[in-house]
Amino acid sequence: MALQICPKCKESSFTWFINGKSHVTSWSCFNCDYEAKENESDTCICENCEKNTKTKLKDKEKEYWWCYNCNKISDL
Repeated sequence: MALQICPKCKESSFTWFINGKSHVTSWSCFNCDYEAKENESDTCICENCEKNTKTKLKDKEKEYWWCYNCNKISDL
C-alpha cells in the first residue's frame, strides 16, 4: 500500500485501511494524525490529471473532492 500526500499537512504519510465491520475506507496521516472517510461509491474523472481517481473524503469538519493521483483538492 503506497503512501499518498496528506490533504492537510502535504507530507507523504497518508494511507488507508478498510474497517472490517462497516467496510468503510478510512484514511489516516502518520505525520499530523488527520483522518477522513472515503465515499467509494462517488468517484469521477479529475479535471486536473484526467484520470478516474477523484473521490469524496469527509472529515470532522467538511466533505470535499480529492484526487489520489495528482492530490488536487476541490470543494463539492
